[in-house]
Amino acid sequence: MVEAVTKEEIILAGREYLFPAVFHYYREPLVITRAKDQHVWDADGNQYLDFFGGIVTISVGHCNEKVTGRICSQLQTLQHASTVYATAPQAALAAKIASITPDRRLTKSFFTNSGTEANETAILAARCYTGSTEIIALRHSYHGRTSLGMTLTGQSSWRLGAPEPGVVFAHNAYCYRCPFGLSYPSCDLRCARDVEELIRTATSGRIAGFIAEPLQGVAGYITPPREYFSVVAEIVRNYGGIFISDEVQTAWGRTGGRWFGIEHWDVVPDVITSAKGLANGLPIGVTVATPEVANSVRGLTISTFGGNPVAATAAHAVLEFIEENALAANAAETGAYLRECLLELQEKHEIVGDVRGMGLLQAIELVQDRKTKVPAPAAANCVLEAARENGLLVGKGGLHGNVIRISPPLNISRADVDEFTRLLDASLARANALGA
Repeated sequence: MVEAVTKEEIILAGREYLFPAVFHYYREPLVITRAKDQHVWDADGNQYLDFFGGIVTISVGHCNEKVTGRICSQLQTLQHASTVYATAPQAALAAKIASITPDRRLTKSFFTNSGTEANETAILAARCYTGSTEIIALRHSYHGRTSLGMTLTGQSSWRLGAPEPGVVFAHNAYCYRCPFGLSYPSCDLRCARDVEELIRTATSGRIAGFIAEPLQGVAGYITPPREYFSVVAEIVRNYGGIFISDEVQTAWGRTGGRWFGIEHWDVVPDVITSAKGLANGLPIGVTVATPEVANSVRGLTISTFGGNPVAATAAHAVLEFIEENALAANAAETGAYLRECLLELQEKHEIVGDVRGMGLLQAIELVQDRKTKVPAPAAANCVLEAARENGLLVGKGGLHGNVIRISPPLNISRADVDEFTRLLDASLARANALGA
């Protein structure tokens, strides 16, 4: 029997035995002990409304009974086998994913354990398929924590060690802070069209691929204009590359109305990567490609834990739950209501400079002054701390650390949004009062 440990012992053990690079949001680490649906509880018994969902990972509510029931049943049957053996859960999940991908063109899956691994696999496939090596990523992006994942990431604070060669960065469609000082739509999508000049001046002229998040997650849910990806995809393909949609955060109905975020831009990618919400908290990653791209990865490869029967079973149960309960539609409808509430808070609080996002991925960017748009990272830290005191969990992001990220489970209700709005309103008022 494991002896109970105190909150202080947990925090002390973390400081003593974990890499110090493992950071926490708050001045005092929040020790979570249990969770159910849209709520979590800490070691002191305090309840919190979770509107961050374990960084966009809890898609159908904490400890969802259908999902956990399937997990428990699978644990009693087959817990692990590795990819050198065929298993029913992995085959069934791959077939299910193939049945819901955009235009049904992406039918081949490779399972891993995380979004980082999924992106690594996608880059490998792009290089195998094209015979080229150079990759275009976007500024402000985040694609993982391995050496290659950090090289693909367009934020210096998330890039540790020396980057790998062969990656160049295009301007992202950050309309609130347009790098060209223009305004949409009169800008004629200058940021998208600049990709061609980037290829001609910063690469060999023949690229392996382009990787982008439909909404940039860690960047603070930066949302491109509707035409952006179609313009970029055409340029990329004209120069021999493939289009990789990093849907680690945006897939499985999260953006509302559709299974994948990129579908809102009417573009069919050659590869989709995902993880996070697919298994509602169990470690899983997937790279889904067209047969042509998948077939180009020749030779032998395995993933010891990729396609694990328990994780695959959980993921299949999650997809069924989303489908049976029309949660993609709920993400669109409740997300629209959430957006309205955030716009009302923007009118009330001067520090809210921008409101953006899609579905149940929403964000507010905090600024010192709306005219100058000077970022306000201190205010974001203050809002995070105040929200915790008020019983609300939200995330933080943005290149300057001044964006509040909001990503609740897909099965929340309007009543949950009302409670969230009340708590966030009070938290923003605290930041205003302190002059943060």
